[in-house]
Amino acid sequence: METAPTAGHAPRQPPIEPLLVRVEEAARILSLSRSTVYEMLDTGELPSVRRGAARRIPLAALRDWVAKQSSLPGT
Repeated sequence: METAPTAGHAPRQPPIEPLLVRVEEAARILSLSRSTVYEMLDTGELPSVRRGAARRIPLAALRDWVAKQSSLPGT
C-alpha cells in the first residue's frame, strides 16, 4: 500500500533496475575479477555497449551467461 506524500516530498517510486552496468559492477554481480570480465568481453563471451570510452554490459547478458553456465553438461 502506498502512503500519501507528505508536504514537500514526492511519493516513493520503486527503484529502477539498470539496463547496463559497468565492468566493475558486472564483476561484482558475477563474483568474478575485473580482469576476467574484460577477458570475457575481449573474446565475445559477454557483449558490451560502448559510448566513447565508456563500456557497459547489458544486465540481460549477465543473466543469459549465468543461465548458459548452469545448463552446460557436467554442471
